[in-house]
Amino acid sequence: MENFCVFDTIIEEGFICHRMYKKTFPKGEIITSYVENRKQICFLKEGRAELIRTDFNGDVTTLEYYKTGDLFGELFYLITSNTQLNVLAKEECEVFFIHYDFLISRCSRSCKYHERIEEYILNLIFKRMIVLTNHIEILTKKSIREKLLSYFATIAFQKSSKTFTLPLTLTALATYLNIDRSAMMREMKYLEEEGFIKKEKKKITLF
Repeated sequence: MENFCVFDTIIEEGFICHRMYKKTFPKGEIITSYVENRKQICFLKEGRAELIRTDFNGDVTTLEYYKTGDLFGELFYLITSNTQLNVLAKEECEVFFIHYDFLISRCSRSCKYHERIEEYILNLIFKRMIVLTNHIEILTKKSIREKLLSYFATIAFQKSSKTFTLPLTLTALATYLNIDRSAMMREMKYLEEEGFIKKEKKKITLF
């Protein structure tokens, strides 16, 4: 949790910059809408949120889920004219908004705070790009089985254990993998029957 407090620690020390600010959002409120060329990164200090897409037909899809310590913003997603993208607070959220210029421009006072935050944010961006690359790799799998096993292998690697608890609900997992939930549930049943996995509610064990 020490890393999640880096912003608060710096602000408590008297750091003020118009290119970075903090705001709290109640559950159900829109944290940000993705707008092309707004040039901001958002850091979720506390809470859970999700990225919601609304297409021109009014159909709503959850694209991504964010937890404490995650980054989100236009930098990580393609903006198109025929869809609306909003990040919605799933519970009370505390968010830092950081303008791109904060990361690419040096502070006029050459203060130590910019350097500390730059290093931290760039490290988070690197980790975020790995997550997105893994997601793309999973989505390229042709079958539901391949997508599930690839996703399970990714989580097992992250947790350093073949037994883990799914971080998403089953409905959210189906959305994340871009597959039908009923078909996904059938495939998970087959995987268990064939000895590939053991499933106890959201707890998965790989064999």
